[in-house]
Amino acid sequence: MPDDEQSLFAQQMQGVRRIHVDHADVGKAKPDRAVQRMHRKNAQQTITTTTVDGLSDQFVIDVGAEEMLYWARDGVQDSQLRKMKAGQIAFEGSLDLHGMSVEVARNTLREFLEEALRLEIRCVRVTHGKAARLDGKKPMIKSHVNTWLRQHDKVLGFTSCVAKHGGAGALYVLLKRHMLDGRDE
Repeated sequence: MPDDEQSLFAQQMQGVRRIHVDHADVGKAKPDRAVQRMHRKNAQQTITTTTVDGLSDQFVIDVGAEEMLYWARDGVQDSQLRKMKAGQIAFEGSLDLHGMSVEVARNTLREFLEEALRLEIRCVRVTHGKAARLDGKKPMIKSHVNTWLRQHDKVLGFTSCVAKHGGAGALYVLLKRHMLDGRDE
């Protein structure tokens, strides 16, 4: 190298110190096979979906905070659903799921519906709230309740309430009764 280049190189290398390592970094260490087997075993055990009496979270239908909900099982009379949507069918029981975790809400809803069915109640109100989540996603309890009610075989239909009963934050739920003197469907 000519002196100009050598002096330029020396200037550029000022303050740089030599590294005295004689091996190369080959990446991260190989994982412990026992740990891998444990992780695989745990993963296989947690594959099952959480289901309580048919109320599954395997697929949750996300709904918006202000979205009005409406669903009916095949064969349910349109006139009944129109009356329910207009708030003209009196609800005989009410449940508020505000502030509950998903698991607590699921169990509470299941128990509430069981009790209403046992008492032969025709229509109930379920208040799920409509709070937007901090992470920007759709309301969690509202979305889960929307999904769970569709799965429950004794729910004939549901619709968002009129404003005085909770509006988009609550549902009227029409239940199947087993009375001997008439059919509900």
